[in-house]
Amino acid sequence: MIGEADVTREDFAAIVTINPDRFSPNPVVRKTLVIFEADDLPIGQVWLEAGELAEVPQDVTARVARRRSALAPKPSTASVSVVICTRDRPDELRRCLASFPLQSRLPDEIIVVDNASEGTTTREVTLAAGATYLREERAGLDFARNSGALAASGEFVLYTDDDTELHPLWIEKCVAAFDDPVVAAVTGLVLPATLGTEAQWLFEDQWSFGRGYERIDYDHAFYRATRGRGCPAWVVGAGANMAFRRTIFDEIGLFDERLDVGRAGCSGDSEYWYRILAAGLTCRYEPTAVVYHHHRATLQGLSSQVFHYMRGHAAALMVQHERTGDRGNLYRAFVTMPKHYARRALGRLFRGERPSNRFLGEQVKGSAAGILYYWRETRSGKRAPPKS
Repeated sequence: MIGEADVTREDFAAIVTINPDRFSPNPVVRKTLVIFEADDLPIGQVWLEAGELAEVPQDVTARVARRRSALAPKPSTASVSVVICTRDRPDELRRCLASFPLQSRLPDEIIVVDNASEGTTTREVTLAAGATYLREERAGLDFARNSGALAASGEFVLYTDDDTELHPLWIEKCVAAFDDPVVAAVTGLVLPATLGTEAQWLFEDQWSFGRGYERIDYDHAFYRATRGRGCPAWVVGAGANMAFRRTIFDEIGLFDERLDVGRAGCSGDSEYWYRILAAGLTCRYEPTAVVYHHHRATLQGLSSQVFHYMRGHAAALMVQHERTGDRGNLYRAFVTMPKHYARRALGRLFRGERPSNRFLGEQVKGSAAGILYYWRETRSGKRAPPKS
């Protein structure tokens, strides 16, 4: 878990947690992400360059007051299953599993889906933590997610990744966010666990999983208003921190197994949120449900990640068009994105390399590869799977 001790490390950038009620401004010595925390929950943040002085933003002060005045929700008695999909990362899995005994609301079951790891270490780590071990031999994150969903017995199914650490209130806040029957999915705030390398800082600066500190409901009106140019379902959150009513898998089916890590590369989560919105239901972003994510540490790893993110994103646009007939997905793939990359390329040509265009080539190649991947999958006869 991040904290004040982070400021003493010789990292590329620092993460500092500060209580705004006891804030004393001091200039930072290097790039710093200042996270304001009140009542044991993150409440806001600011980015600082070396030598800059942090100030508590007005929206942070107002947010603290609103949260403290809000009525506490009634504790839910609904059963909860947590699914963690993993492959060949036993050390990361062990660290993630260590977060569960600290939860204010313990899950009814933890299911670790081993996505074809080599050896037996993943199984040993899982059983040592008292979790349920499930083997999925088909390589692909959405295969593993679906195996976890089918095995889960809880009324709510929560997903996190093996490279996360969980805030002690994570389960409690996820479940409490389902306080309206129309809410079919909940995502939460994802903060970086460390910014020790340039790659981790670049990811957080340009592709952050964070979606802010205010609750947002993405409903069917949001879908209708944006579908003409491709509903941006990815703004709903991140797959490292998401939860669903168990019944939604029966209503709209399971995750599309052509997508995400091990297949297209990404966007199995956002395509699923797209389906939920298209079905007239709501996805809720709940910032009090917090996890800390360990980003890729090397520039080589980040380069590969960016390529596969865009490969998966482009493939998901094709899948979304296939499922719904929404032509806005095609507009985004063949008009919006090429224009965007052309502007980025011109900017790089005249103004040089910047964080925003550091991996421009990987993004362009990834987008083209995603469309080609979908075309090949379609040629092979693969279509959207039927409802479970």
